[in-house]
Amino acid sequence: QVQLVESGGGLVQTGGSLRLSCVDSGRTFSTYIMKWFRQAPGKEREFVAGISRSGGSTYYADAVKGRFTISRDNTKNMVYLQMNSLKPEDTAVYSCTASRRLDTEVSGADYWGQGTQVTVSS
Repeated sequence: QVQLVESGGGLVQTGGSLRLSCVDSGRTFSTYIMKWFRQAPGKEREFVAGISRSGGSTYYADAVKGRFTISRDNTKNMVYLQMNSLKPEDTAVYSCTASRRLDTEVSGADYWGQGTQVTVSS
């Protein structure tokens, strides 16, 4: 069973950085493709970043490319999202997901964490 718990959200000024973490308490973490999604108030949930099972491949939404970095540590059942040069439009609830599919679709995520709030002030 996959159980995901995010942490690391908070309030930061424009241009600042945050590092989100997500831990899986299950035993099959390394068999899943891990992704981060976000949902801003009044908007649909959107893909942010994804990483392959081994961590050797990563992919990003255009809006965050060059500013965000996804990584994982399979020995700790952890996935991370380093967010730099944050903008007010990055304000959202960020959720990590575990998936069997290498895509960017919300429907492609099999398990979701509860989410962590990121607020970027201008």
